[in-house]
Amino acid sequence: MKKALLLLCLLSASSVYAIAPADLAKTKNCFACHTLDKKLIGPAYKDVAAKYKGDASAAGKLADKIKKGGSGVWGTMPMPPNAVSDAEAKDLAKWVLSSK
Repeated sequence: MKKALLLLCLLSASSVYAIAPADLAKTKNCFACHTLDKKLIGPAYKDVAAKYKGDASAAGKLADKIKKGGSGVWGTMPMPPNAVSDAEAKDLAKWVLSSK
């Protein structure tokens, strides 16, 4: 009984702090430069997903780029580094790669 109660407490505590990746993207101002389906300053998320389709290492590459910034892949406009945790960067990368 104690183990079940502890597990329930841990699960509910972790869900309190969970945020949907789309909401996280809004909070981190990703939509200032990107949209889901049209190029703005940076590429559309659906275009990023299409470019990396089938690349097993894409989530890691994108998480790194989200966190550290980068340039040259989508043109001359650099992407600045973003104040995100490693976990947030991974969640955002997976979400971008799932865009259609």
